[in-house]
Amino acid sequence: MKPDVPLGTDPDVEQKIVAAAKTAKEELKNFLLTSLQMQHVVVLAGSGTSLGTFVNGPSMWTLWDYCVNANPGTGNAARTISPAAAAVINEIGYEISAEKENIEALLSRCDAYLQVKTSAGVTAFISRSKKVILEMCSGFIEPANTNQLAAHRTFLHRLSRRRVRDSRLKLFTTNYDLCFETAAGRQGLVVLDGFSFTQPRQFDPRFFLYDIVRRPTTGDEVGTPLEGVFHIYKLHGSVNWSRKAENEIEVEPQPTPDSACLIYPAKGKYQQSYVQPHLELVSQYFSALREPNTCLIVIGFGFNDDHLSEPILAAVRTNPHLRLIIVNPSSHALTDQPKEPKEPKDKNKYWETLFSLAKQGEDVWLINANFGDFAEMIPDLKSLTPAQRLTRDIKLMVGTK
Repeated sequence: MKPDVPLGTDPDVEQKIVAAAKTAKEELKNFLLTSLQMQHVVVLAGSGTSLGTFVNGPSMWTLWDYCVNANPGTGNAARTISPAAAAVINEIGYEISAEKENIEALLSRCDAYLQVKTSAGVTAFISRSKKVILEMCSGFIEPANTNQLAAHRTFLHRLSRRRVRDSRLKLFTTNYDLCFETAAGRQGLVVLDGFSFTQPRQFDPRFFLYDIVRRPTTGDEVGTPLEGVFHIYKLHGSVNWSRKAENEIEVEPQPTPDSACLIYPAKGKYQQSYVQPHLELVSQYFSALREPNTCLIVIGFGFNDDHLSEPILAAVRTNPHLRLIIVNPSSHALTDQPKEPKEPKDKNKYWETLFSLAKQGEDVWLINANFGDFAEMIPDLKSLTPAQRLTRDIKLMVGTK
């Protein structure tokens, strides 16, 4: 891809810009290559991986629109708050001018209100909102649309081609939807998600310890790990998880809003994360960040969830063998100046601290890209020439000393 060059640029200057961009692109490729060859590769995927023109998953504002407004989804037309939502907003004292159109903040206020006062209207609003959120997060994937999950397929395909002797890719996600599972299924990848292989599929953390190997036909009892297997940990639940009366979690195609095992948008995510199965999944997340020789890729995540952001910051400070790569469209491009990132536009305390650590030369890297662009940046680990493999292995040996 040719870099943007201003019109009227001197040909010699333009040539230098193109050459610099080519060099930077090659440096980025080598950087990602060495990073993805580390012993452990962990991914934290946020809602940004389900947004965009092609995927078309619901944003937080879209959820507000359909939960609160009487005329949702009407393009640029002015929205009108429904009478029921207006009554709830007035009852709980939610000020849109101050707290904005934030469905998470609104539902948090509703939950807090119900802790001190009983309200049929607020309870009904929460129930309706849960139904809307469940439907919108489960109904946007189009089975016949082969382009919708192209970025997810590319991302998983390239990361699944790691050496089988390395640990399996661990994909943690805050998303409820089935984008990654659907993309994996469309290309024959195997997902280990903590559920049993028998019907009904029930959650049991022991299944995260299982693996799949290929048995040889020669009679040798030693098998080799099967390619294309990865672990997925859905930290906030999934649209196809249902909590049964015995408090067992089962995979179910269309659970009801009340039985769906989801941590719905609210400030109480931290507390809800300490209920099974979320407790087990968060524990796995903490453990993965403490492993040596680990590359953590954070993509589509805005660092707005304290219970997930704080462990990352702690790991950067305490795990000397952790490399953190943050992929965000508002970050400065690693392809321009790797160790001189620009401050992200959407700042919070975690962004500011990580930005500062990156400037200080810590192993924290910011890549200016969306999910689809980054998926294309990932080098194909199996398409290297023998010379490239030798160079890679030498770099890895030097880097580990």
